[in-house]
Amino acid sequence: MEFKLEKLEGYTPQIGHLVTQMEYARKTTLEAVTGLTTSELDFLPIKDGNSIGALLLHIAAVEKGFQIEIFDGRSPNEQEMAEWGAPYSLGAEGRKSIKGYPLEYYISKLEDVRNRTMSEFAALNDDWLYENRVWDHHPSNNYFIWFHVFEDEINHRGQIRLIRKMLTHK
Repeated sequence: MEFKLEKLEGYTPQIGHLVTQMEYARKTTLEAVTGLTTSELDFLPIKDGNSIGALLLHIAAVEKGFQIEIFDGRSPNEQEMAEWGAPYSLGAEGRKSIKGYPLEYYISKLEDVRNRTMSEFAALNDDWLYENRVWDHHPSNNYFIWFHVFEDEINHRGQIRLIRKMLTHK
């Protein structure tokens, strides 16, 4: 594997750079969870904390939410909220509903969501990245929003690594 930001076949130059960064973040997230059992994925480090499984599903839910908002131009519908609401918000509902799944379940969700993002990106151009939007009541653009998707993943990957270390000391 090379660690370079270069043109990526199938994408315009800047979107290719974004894809490269997103894929590297995902690679390192998956490395951080390799070999975990269902009980390890369900482990809560503190009473009001999040499990590794919940964090993985949250990573997928954040990306899914931005797909709906940006690619579909709408808010999540009732069915999407039923599937993605708890992983997006986490908290008590996440602790209650996100457990009992093997690692393959989480990886499949991450891959399914990411596949759509990559397909959508392939149909867009670099000008789209710089289109103005409002996000979280602030001026923004598509580039920043998709940067936030993998920046959020990197943040939670750090949590995942800490929780994994706790597993060896429990």
